[in-house]
Amino acid sequence: MFLHHREREQPIFSTRAHVFQIDPTTKRNWIPASKHAVTVSFFYDANLNTYRIISVGGTKAIINCTITPSMTFTKTSQKFGQWADSRATIIYGLGFSTEQQLHQFAEKFKEIKDAVRLAREKSQDKELVNVALTIAAPQDLSDDLQSPPVMCVNGPEDKLFRSQSADVTLSAEKERMKKMLSEGSICEMNLEVEFFALQDSNTKLVAALNEANANVEQWKKQLTAYQEETDRLREQVAELEAHGGHGPSDLLKDELTQSLEELEALLKAKDKEIHILQSKKSEYNKIKHERDEAIHRLTEMEIRNSELERRIQNSEQNLINSLEERDRMDTELQKAIEILDIKIFDLNDLRQSLVKLTDRKQ
Repeated sequence: MFLHHREREQPIFSTRAHVFQIDPTTKRNWIPASKHAVTVSFFYDANLNTYRIISVGGTKAIINCTITPSMTFTKTSQKFGQWADSRATIIYGLGFSTEQQLHQFAEKFKEIKDAVRLAREKSQDKELVNVALTIAAPQDLSDDLQSPPVMCVNGPEDKLFRSQSADVTLSAEKERMKKMLSEGSICEMNLEVEFFALQDSNTKLVAALNEANANVEQWKKQLTAYQEETDRLREQVAELEAHGGHGPSDLLKDELTQSLEELEALLKAKDKEIHILQSKKSEYNKIKHERDEAIHRLTEMEIRNSELERRIQNSEQNLINSLEERDRMDTELQKAIEILDIKIFDLNDLRQSLVKLTDRKQ
């Protein structure tokens, strides 16, 4: 049921750690970014060929860092490591519960960094090939787009300019579509962070609910045993009162009464715990409903983004068709200009011939 964006970006490694950020003022002290250990995951985007480190605490993203070849994860102690995100000017620190977890995270960080470096080198090689092909091409198309040629026929009075209104309209439409797509991506990321928070809360509530359900039966058995014990003690107290004994019987009566009061207090405490668990169950249902609503909103945003991408592709295709039509018209106009130049040259020859003939008659 998961969404287009989640199908595109998949988690490849997860662990739990305490997240810290360096104090931007002192550059020395560590500031806790989470009150407790949170999940820290590596995500891979197959379409963009990028890797991210993401961690969500509460309702906000604690870590949202794209890995680059220049990043380095450094172990500063047996259970602590750090790295710097130069783009966001943030230094992150992770505190693990075991040395093994730190080692696994460091190895995965190095592995992903090497993969990013290889991908970037391949991309640079492709760019060099494209540049070489562009240099070898007989004509630079960008010059045609930026500087439309001005053609003259027999003097400055006959200049012909090509209309650029279609290009301006298509370019404006394309920029508007890109802006709408960018706004949709921002909303999608906010919904993604909200979904991570709801998913984390849902996981905790499910674990607590499962644990409570496992203990309810045991508590019910204990309550039944306590009630039976209480009834038995009540019967003993009633028997003692019926006999009306004194001395040691009074002492035994006091002990039984005290035990009865303790059992009744314990029963009240267990009833209170059961009410608390029932309220947590209702909270779990509420969180689940909110999560479903967030998923629904994220689905609608994905559909909207897909529609915007389709409209941008159509606009780009219309722009390409307009450019091809303009080139075709330029070619036809150039041919017409050449023919017109030939006719003008013939008219000049005829005029000169007429002038000569007139001079001879005079």
